[in-house]
Amino acid sequence: MKIFHWLSSLLFPEKCVLCGQVLEKEELDLCRHCRSHVEVCGLPKEKLPFLDSWVALWYYEGNVRRSLLRYKFHGRQSYAESYGRLLSMKLLREERAEYDLITYVPISDKRRRKRGFDQVELLAHAVSQQLAIPCVVTMKKVRHNRPQSGIVGHAQRRANVLGAYAVQADVALSGKKILLLDDIVTTGATAGEAARVLLTAGASQVHLAVIARANHENKTGR
Repeated sequence: MKIFHWLSSLLFPEKCVLCGQVLEKEELDLCRHCRSHVEVCGLPKEKLPFLDSWVALWYYEGNVRRSLLRYKFHGRQSYAESYGRLLSMKLLREERAEYDLITYVPISDKRRRKRGFDQVELLAHAVSQQLAIPCVVTMKKVRHNRPQSGIVGHAQRRANVLGAYAVQADVALSGKKILLLDDIVTTGATAGEAARVLLTAGASQVHLAVIARANHENKTGR
């Protein structure tokens, strides 16, 4: 087993999830340079619709943007474990890890078939494992809307996702404090609509955690 692990690490060395550099023996998920230089998001001041709170790891720019594009469109599903570990650490540091369940904003069946997986579902399972909180499929996407990245303006984005999600028939959410996962947030229209659906189904609170948030210069996201 030790020989197999040695050969595996030699042939497929662990790399930084952001820049792709081979990690040193003592490094995990991020190289020393990215850990020191990538801007970490502080506590957001903006209030997003229907959400009790929200946090983001990074800003959607530079290596973070390139990493997420590799994850979503170039088969780097293994990134989910690193994202989940880093996001969980942020939640624990900010004492925001007391939830009844973890769920996620689902993509449409059409997009899932094309991509081969749901990137936020993988993230949710990774965070669930780290925090030891059950991950529950609470919603399904019932309308294949246009990508939010092609729409400018909060009102237009809000209209684009209105009615796009529905709660699964066999899920009990009454009184539940929920951690909602997504990959990117821009105006919060997508996450807000998902939170509205969960609250309508009886959830008491919905808190959002994402890998990245759009900055003022880059408005590509959900």
